[in-house]
Amino acid sequence: QVQLVETGGGLVQAGGSLRLSCAASGRTSRSSAMGWFRQAPGKEREFVAGITWSGITTRYTNSVKGRFTISRDNAKNTVYLQMNSLKPEDTAVYYCAAGVVYSDYVLPVEYDYWGQGTQVTVSS
Repeated sequence: QVQLVETGGGLVQAGGSLRLSCAASGRTSRSSAMGWFRQAPGKEREFVAGITWSGITTRYTNSVKGRFTISRDNAKNTVYLQMNSLKPEDTAVYYCAAGVVYSDYVLPVEYDYWGQGTQVTVSS
């Protein structure tokens, strides 16, 4: 069982930056890949970014490429999402998730554990 807690959300003006953190506790391992998802009002949840244990494999949704960076510090069991050049359309609740994989070159099809979410609001 893995518990995930997101922090770092808040209110920021367009063009600003935020860094989200996701602290994992419980039984994490080298098989745990991590991801960030978001859900905006009236929209379905969407994948934002993912990373494997070593960081050798990362993936981003097209709308955030060049602006967001996912990273992890395994010694602290923490994954980060650095968000730069924020836009109003980035406004959403951001969720951290974890899933089990058996290769450091792929991301999970399913994510088994989810955080409670943190609100990011970008004003114009």
